[in-house]
Amino acid sequence: MPIWSSLPFFLLLSVVSTLASSPSFENTAVVRTVELGGAVVHVTTTYAIKALEDGSNVYTIAFSPDERKKTSWLEAKIKGQQNALPIEERLFDAERDYHFVDITLPKALSANKTTNLVVETILTHATHPWPETAGQKDDQALKYTTDLFVLSPYSTTVQRTKLRTLAPRIISFTEPKGVEDFATEGSASKSGATIVYGPFHNLPPSATQKFIKTYQQPMTIHYFHDQPVLEILELKRAVEISHWGANVNTEDEITMHNAGPALKGHFSRLDHQTQQFYKKPAPHVLPAINLHLPAGIRDTYFYDLIGNVSTSRLRVAPSLPKNKQGSQYSLLELRPRYPLLGGWNYTFTLGWNAPAADSISYDKSTGRYIVEVPIMTLFPGAVINDAEVKVILPEGATDVEFSPPFPALENRISTHITYLDTSGRPALTFEYKDLTLKHAQNIYVSYKVSFAAHLKKPFAVATAFFSVFGFALIARRVNLTIHPKKKAL
Repeated sequence: MPIWSSLPFFLLLSVVSTLASSPSFENTAVVRTVELGGAVVHVTTTYAIKALEDGSNVYTIAFSPDERKKTSWLEAKIKGQQNALPIEERLFDAERDYHFVDITLPKALSANKTTNLVVETILTHATHPWPETAGQKDDQALKYTTDLFVLSPYSTTVQRTKLRTLAPRIISFTEPKGVEDFATEGSASKSGATIVYGPFHNLPPSATQKFIKTYQQPMTIHYFHDQPVLEILELKRAVEISHWGANVNTEDEITMHNAGPALKGHFSRLDHQTQQFYKKPAPHVLPAINLHLPAGIRDTYFYDLIGNVSTSRLRVAPSLPKNKQGSQYSLLELRPRYPLLGGWNYTFTLGWNAPAADSISYDKSTGRYIVEVPIMTLFPGAVINDAEVKVILPEGATDVEFSPPFPALENRISTHITYLDTSGRPALTFEYKDLTLKHAQNIYVSYKVSFAAHLKKPFAVATAFFSVFGFALIARRVNLTIHPKKKAL
């Protein structure tokens, strides 16, 4: 009989609770570095961890609900290694003020062994302009708020938080209060463009309701930011694959938004031209943006609601082998029809053609085509709020399989019908939210196209041609002349 069954029920619960709460790690040091930007904030947290028992291979980190909500990318690695570690988020308990995420280490640590774990997160919509309005010649200032302590279910020997801005123009920052139990010196200091909170010593497990209620507090930094805060409200990408034309057409419908302080007063074209002449543009005005497009593209077009925009410049790089894609790119200097000021939107369409050989390969052993489809065009420093990626396969494609680099909010298969189609083309649609530079990866789609399916297009073209030709033969034999009436004798 197992020993558990001979214990009283209340004693059994006590033993299980003790074992569950027994920590398997402790943090010898935790350093969080926050790189402040505009629409995107990069956070790198390094945990120097020590195993307290043999066989410890699952390390747990914690996030506040607000931080978890703003996190669009999470990746964990052992310091000095390239491979990302498996992560799994636990179910959220509404009674707790924190989320738990489990990270599986590459190998279990024995007691007293140490390692350094690096956790990288990207936060979106984490800053806001303050003041909320600004004149055309004014500076742009942003506010960012974060928690003072890094939450952890383990005790921590020493902890620091560093906040860095692009320029050492910091207006103000919050001073911690009531942390004398952990700070022996000044708990906040400024050096150039960096604000340092800590060091804090001998912290107990902070992912508890008691610690959060007693010690956790928000820290706000107010700083000048010399670049536009750019958001893409909506991106609709359609990628159409043509085997007969040996072509891949990519078209993006983009709604761009300047999320900086809203323009106070009226826009002055004279002031804008003066700033451009003296090369001192207002930090919250976006006159142009440089985009990296694939190498080897052709027939590039860029138009908005009014029509074609011809003020932009494209430098096309030659095509590269598939194993070298990404090492070279075409540069598009995109200039909107008008400068984009705070609170303004600009909607446009960007498209191009590319040789099918640059992104499609054929596996003779399986008879499958494999195509690489980039999820997005990378907009520097921007977040894409809502994205829809539609991959239109050739007519007659079957056995469709796909492998996205990360899960989509929704994916579905539909039928897309265009000119000279008979049964329509399979179309895959993927929907995403809050995409950043880390999400600029490829979706891999594989499919089969039979020989008979390849003949659908020429058969449809021949049928259409002969139908028109036959109609013309018949039509020219029909006499539509109005005959005069015969005179009566």
